[in-house]
Parts: sequence; structure tokens; C-alpha cells
Amino acid sequence: MRVIITGGTGFVGTALARSLVSDGHEVISLSRNPGKLNKLPAQVRVVKWDARSDAGWGNLVNSADAIVNLAGEYIGGRNLWELVIKRWTPARKQAILDSRLNAGRAVVQALQSAGNKPKVLVQASAVGYYGDRGDEILTEDSLPGVGFLPGVVQKWESSTAEVESMGVRRAIIRSPGVFLSMEGGAFPFLVIPFKLFVGGPIGSGKLWFSWVHLNDEVSAIRFLIDNPTASGPFNLSAPESATNTHFNRTLGKVLRRPYWFPLPAIFFKLGFGEQSEIILSSQRQVPKRIQDLGFQFDFPEVEMALKDLFN
Repeated sequence: MRVIITGGTGFVGTALARSLVSDGHEVISLSRNPGKLNKLPAQVRVVKWDARSDAGWGNLVNSADAIVNLAGEYIGGRNLWELVIKRWTPARKQAILDSRLNAGRAVVQALQSAGNKPKVLVQASAVGYYGDRGDEILTEDSLPGVGFLPGVVQKWESSTAEVESMGVRRAIIRSPGVFLSMEGGAFPFLVIPFKLFVGGPIGSGKLWFSWVHLNDEVSAIRFLIDNPTASGPFNLSAPESATNTHFNRTLGKVLRRPYWFPLPAIFFKLGFGEQSEIILSSQRQVPKRIQDLGFQFDFPEVEMALKDLFN
């Protein structure tokens, strides 16, 4: 099977590529900077693209079985420093939106030109689709939220909707806010206070946040590629919902560190401005549709997943 991954040098794309090539599949990773240092396996073919058209790569679609569109500007930052300095200015917000819409249009353009189209497109999305929802249980049938992030995610999902009229199956992955991996994302930031013996709840500790082990994220994407009945939106959060108190208390237990030092919400609002929405939104996401199709998570519970990382 040949799989094209846009945004393939990010940590999710890299993990997916590793999994695919380990099973003998051909992977093509599209990158704006092919020469940039990355952790992709040597078997992965890296091809340059401009992230806005099919120039230089569209011909590869003819012989592809699947496309996984993960491309998009980082909403927060690749590290703590970027999270602090890359504020959501009007220009930054526009860049976040444009990067997703441009990549989506490029994928649509490539598929329009392909005589032999891939069977499936996996389109990236995020739990931000739902916005800040308190204690509400969020399934794929829940209404979208309002505000900057929900607006971006809704347009992101729609950016490739046209391929369905071309006969291409489309699965949308509403990924959670936290991937359990030390290779990237928000999770390494959550670990730092516990390493310094000052771990504790964020704000009231009652906020719900979605999470998933990175291995399960990759397995879920592959499941959706392989399952011919999988189309539409899929929540990819782990089955066990977690409040901030439950998650951080368990993290302290696994790391053998105290859980005692609360970080007030105002600390994040002052430090990160409007971007604190990423940390302070409450989203109780559940993976109903993918479980209904028979997908089984290897790490469905918080403690099990954390022990896999640290023990």
C-alpha cells in the first residue's frame, strides 16, 4: 500500500510513517523543507510541496492508496518558548487558518487531477471543534462550538469535503488535546511541574480534557484507512475521560511525585493570553463511532497509558 502523508514530519505523522513502513508499506511524506532534520525512517520518501497546490507531487496521487492530511500551522507551539512568544495576533490567527485551508485545497486539486484516485482520505481535525463545553459528554453528533478555535477546526474539516463527490471515502479524525508521548505536543509541558516536585491541578481541577496514547492515535488512523465502512467524523480520544484532577493526580502517582501545588487559571491567562483557551477549555470527548466499528484501544485508561510511558 502506498500512503501519502501531508504534515508528515510532525510527531504524529512521523509515528504513523514508522508504523506503516515497519509493516512493509510505502510512505511518501510531503514537506515544505525536505532537507530539514527530522526523525522519519530512512525508508520514507520525502517530497517537497508548497502546501498550497499539487505542484511537484500531484502525479504521485495516481498510484496512491490513501492520503492522510495532517498539514497545518501549530496552533500553540512546538515548545514552551513558542507557546509564550507566538501570541494569537490577528496575523497569527490568519496564518493558522490559511495553512489548513491551503493544504486542504492542494489535496483537493491533486485528487481532481488524478485519473486513478486513492480509495480514502483521512482528514485531520481536533477536539477544538466542540469548544469549551463544561461537563457535557461530546460524541461525534454533538453540535460544534463557537469562537476562534471551533471556527478554524470546522473550516479545516470542510476544506477537503469536495473529494467525497469524486467517490473518495473521507474519514475525519477529531484528535484530542493531549497525545501521551514525550516526542511532542502538550504532554511534555504537563510533566515539567511534576519533575520539579510542584505538580498539581490546573485551575479548579474540574476541567475535562481529552487525551490518547500516541500508539492508539496511530493505530486508529490505520484502522480508518483499512476499514471500507469508515467515513465521516471520528473522535480519537481514549475511552476513559479524565478531569484535570484525575489525570494529574495519576501522573504524580506514576512519576512518584507529589500532587499538591495548584496552578491558578489566571496564571495561564496572563502568561499566554487568548492562547490559554488551549489549556483551560473543558472538553469531555468520547470515541463512540470508532468503538462502534470495533476498534479497540491498547491504552484505554489513564494509569495504564502513563505506566507504559514511564515504567
